[in-house]
Amino acid sequence: MSTTSQKHRDFVGEPMGDKPVMALSGIGDTLGKKLEEQGFDKASVVLGQFLLLKKDTEMFTDWLKDATGANSRQAGSCAQCLKEWCDAFL
Repeated sequence: MSTTSQKHRDFVGEPMGDKPVMALSGIGDTLGKKLEEQGFDKASVVLGQFLLLKKDTEMFTDWLKDATGANSRQAGSCAQCLKEWCDAFL
């Protein structure tokens, strides 16, 4: 089992509120800007996409890679972060 980053633990450890998309684990400035350009300006909007894909981490990682050019590690980190957040708060 891989360890999670501090960014991941911080995100999963509290309600989402109005956090920017770059608060998501695996999403830095470059990927965040690409998401914002497509209308995904908040973490909650990306969560909406995750939920539309029925919390399927494989489908979500494929979508994120196609939408932003994220690599597998970045997309997987973001998907795991959203999955754990959903498990904790939904």
